[in-house]
Amino acid sequence: MTELAAIVEDRDGSAVRSIRDGLPVTAIDRLIADGIVDAGEVDRLIIPRRTLQHRRHLGRLTPEQSDRVVRIARIVALAVECFGSEAKARVWLRRPSRLLENEAPLDRLDTEAGARAVEVLLGRIAHGIAA
Repeated sequence: MTELAAIVEDRDGSAVRSIRDGLPVTAIDRLIADGIVDAGEVDRLIIPRRTLQHRRHLGRLTPEQSDRVVRIARIVALAVECFGSEAKARVWLRRPSRLLENEAPLDRLDTEAGARAVEVLLGRIAHGIAA
């Protein structure tokens, strides 16, 4: 299990500490390597490219950037659980939804309020409520 997956699951209550301390920049590399987000989505949703380069030299993300990484990983994990496959979750996350004002769920993950709306929608889908 990767460090990021452990933080998302938060079995030992260490997620807040890890986020406050700042995740290693490699957490972003893991998101990209796992196909969760691409470089453009990282730039738009987590951290601008130039700032990411600076953070690479420092080795760690800020707490705010770390929180964004965990938010995205958490929602992606929920989508995978809901749809039963990573491939289906990736497609759904990038498809505009009228219930999200014609935005793709992934595009809503730049804010906590947007992530909560996506979470609610995933809950409705998982429970068979018309979504």
